[in-house]
Amino acid sequence: MTDDATRSRHGVMFAIAAYTMWGVAPIYFKWLQQVPAFEILAHRIIWSFVLVLMLIMGLRRWHRIKPVVTNRAQMLRLTIATFLLAGNWFLFIWAINNDHILDASLGYYINPLLNVAIGIVVFAERMRRMQIVAIGLAVTGVLIQIVSFGSVPWVALALACSFATYGAIRKRLPVDSMTGLWLETTILLPLMVIYLFFFADSAASDMTTNTWQLNLLLMAAGIVTTAPLLCFTAAAQRIRYATLGFFQYIGPSLMFILAVWVYGEPLAADKLVTFAIIWSALALYSLDTLLHQQRSRRA
Repeated sequence: MTDDATRSRHGVMFAIAAYTMWGVAPIYFKWLQQVPAFEILAHRIIWSFVLVLMLIMGLRRWHRIKPVVTNRAQMLRLTIATFLLAGNWFLFIWAINNDHILDASLGYYINPLLNVAIGIVVFAERMRRMQIVAIGLAVTGVLIQIVSFGSVPWVALALACSFATYGAIRKRLPVDSMTGLWLETTILLPLMVIYLFFFADSAASDMTTNTWQLNLLLMAAGIVTTAPLLCFTAAAQRIRYATLGFFQYIGPSLMFILAVWVYGEPLAADKLVTFAIIWSALALYSLDTLLHQQRSRRA
């Protein structure tokens, strides 16, 4: 096997690992269901800060931080992106622990189509006809749910919009994922520490009185956050980004399975219709991407 083939195979393995970890993340957050969502968010940020700091020290990547910190424009954009990401994380945790895993799944199914729409509007990217049709189908699915069933999938839309906007901002920032994650957690760290020490009042807020099992689960938030991101970065370095896109459906598909068959969330008619249309849109989008790749290879 050639070096390129081995590298691609490893990239596929990293991609599957990343999206699988994101897909089964609801299991972890369900284990912490007795802890308020904002407290889980605080632990997620604090322990991610500690873990990524250790990685940066171990890999000697301090030199990558100073150019970003000393650039005021980049730090402003990174701060805006950080608060979008924090909002996305909080809503995701809240959705999982309030039996809205199906909504979270729908949000991350919508996300890639929203990325395409942002590419058209913000980055003036030229889109192929089938991609535009796929976006139109997704919009139709959401509108049918709103008009016919009178329910707005606000959790799904908020998750998709916040993460897509975060991605659009980060796309223009020349900051690698590890440095970016550490700076993002650094920006939020003071707020989270103040919240935990002065405002959090749940039974789990004082770690000195918790069981060691609960504290271990809370500290594991750093691994749950960092491990899939590192796998994703490793995958992106080894395989084409378009190829990587085909694996992004693993996450919401696993969430869908967990929601319906493990946690027993009802698949009501409005959600079923919306999911069916979104799946059709994604199938069309994926087919178009596959055909475009084949044409590019022949050319």
